Amino acid sequence: MSEPTKSSMRALTIAAIGIVYGDIGTSPLYTMKEIFSSQHGLTLDRANLLGVVSLILWGLTLIVSLKYVTLIMRANNHGEGGIMALLALAMSTVAQNTRLHFLLMITGLIGAALFFGDGVITPAISVLSAIEGLEVATPAFKPYVVPLTAGVLIGLYALQHKGTAGIGEWFGPMVVIWFAALAAMGVLNILERPEILHALNPLHALHFLSRNGWVAFAALGAIVLAFTGAEALYADMGHFGPQPIRIAWFSLVFPALALSYLGQGALLLHNPAAVSNPFYQQLGPWSIYPLVILSTVATVIASQATISGTFSMVNQAISLGFLPRMRVLYTSTQEIGQVYLPLVNWIQLAVVVLAVIGFGSSSNLASAYGIAVTATMLATTILTFFVIRFKWRLNLFLCIGATGFFLLIDVALFASNTLKIVSGGWFPLLLGAAMMTVMLTWKSGRELVLANLQKHSIPLNDFLVSLFQAPPHRVEGTAVFFRAEGDGVPHAMLHNLSHNKVLHARTVFLTVRAAEIPFVPDEERITVEPLGQECYQMTMCFGFQEQRDIPRALGLCDALGLHFEMMETSFYVARQTVIPTIGGGMALWRESMYATMARNARDAADYFRLPSNRVIELGTQVEI
Repeated sequence: MSEPTKSSMRALTIAAIGIVYGDIGTSPLYTMKEIFSSQHGLTLDRANLLGVVSLILWGLTLIVSLKYVTLIMRANNHGEGGIMALLALAMSTVAQNTRLHFLLMITGLIGAALFFGDGVITPAISVLSAIEGLEVATPAFKPYVVPLTAGVLIGLYALQHKGTAGIGEWFGPMVVIWFAALAAMGVLNILERPEILHALNPLHALHFLSRNGWVAFAALGAIVLAFTGAEALYADMGHFGPQPIRIAWFSLVFPALALSYLGQGALLLHNPAAVSNPFYQQLGPWSIYPLVILSTVATVIASQATISGTFSMVNQAISLGFLPRMRVLYTSTQEIGQVYLPLVNWIQLAVVVLAVIGFGSSSNLASAYGIAVTATMLATTILTFFVIRFKWRLNLFLCIGATGFFLLIDVALFASNTLKIVSGGWFPLLLGAAMMTVMLTWKSGRELVLANLQKHSIPLNDFLVSLFQAPPHRVEGTAVFFRAEGDGVPHAMLHNLSHNKVLHARTVFLTVRAAEIPFVPDEERITVEPLGQECYQMTMCFGFQEQRDIPRALGLCDALGLHFEMMETSFYVARQTVIPTIGGGMALWRESMYATMARNARDAADYFRLPSNRVIELGTQVEI
């Protein structure tokens, strides 16, 4: 890949600011308010202010700058990031069907499942906290905050089918303005009380923790709100590459966030009464309405980034076999990562609106926020250890030191957030448990179906030898039979021979395999093994970021001496009807859940982009 020019690097950096940093960039809206809320019992005095601001600054330095930007962004899966990409990378370092392989899979799925919970809370808390600025202007607006928030979110989700390609070019400049405003307000308040700059000394953070003990530990659950969105740096790496993301962080985002938190600390030193909502009281009453407008725009952009990330995560999970096939629309002809999943969109909107109505305020939602973020961060750290140790072959003590340090931080932050389970932390855990159940049920169900089919399968090579001893009538054209990896004779072929008594002049047994990398080069996509009598075993590999376009892939076979004319090719697809049974397999309710998902999964012909007039679908019943 050629190095980007200065102009393209500048454009990528501005775009990265909009997409990657919207979530962490809107954290100053609510973080300081939540840290000093009455539920934590933290006294608002000079020593505690310096300690809290110092913790935030050094947390941004260690967690975001050092852990994510410096270390974890190097653990990319062929340029792609995100916990599903990292899971595929980590699982490739250990042998399959081992206990460790299973434990790694569970770790990654927990992180991914809680990411879905984060994807619900981020739009809710971000937009809600922006609209709440109206309450600061006048309490008369309070009854309208929740309806306005719901309206903004419904409008945002209703536009998702258009994709981010059209409006994406505005994200970067708008978020640049947002960070510039954060920095400017911070500087003005620092000039009022420059003593807040003492917070740059990490000793204030250590003194805060040692002096306040249990209260400081509880406050960590709110301090972590300043680091939400750190996973987006890694998840969106494939769209921009690591260099623009790093340039954006160190040149604008980190300095702006640091100045904002220092500025809010200075404001509270000068006016402790502003703790009710420090962000909106930084410049005085005249600034509230302009800040509400700017904050709403910034939070909508932050929400868009999380929604798009959820779509990408679900798409990857489908490709890796953890979720059933769903309708996926590609909203950009230039960017393959820009996808829209209608079912996910409307389910997520319903849960987000319920969260806004149920929790009612950003303060209540803040109690639910941290546990999902910290659990995902913890899972990422664990998976990273296996990548740098077994993939990169780095020194064991270096690997333990590098990830162990961050593991201690992640464990401390996660443990602090467990204190908030009763007050709201149960919500993302409930969402995560539901997603975890769905993913494990689908994966286990697919394995049970495959095991059942293999139990009754006939070895393909032996079958062909027997078949051609008294060959059936051959008809013109090509037949493509889908065949699972390691399976025997496709059931669709047996049905066709049984009922139609014919075999096509050319027969292809097609196995579609999901590679544990995001993209497979065209020259490595297809392998063909001749089986004799114009029969072929063909294996197609697709990365977890790629669309399964079978007709396009078949066009690559010309180089292998096989030409496919679509109007002379018939695709035979076997559709299994799953029958839940008592005993063995999974619990009956999980088998019933799998059967329901399988029945409503996206049609295989549509998923593989097969011409609808060239598909023959044959059904079979499978007991699990």
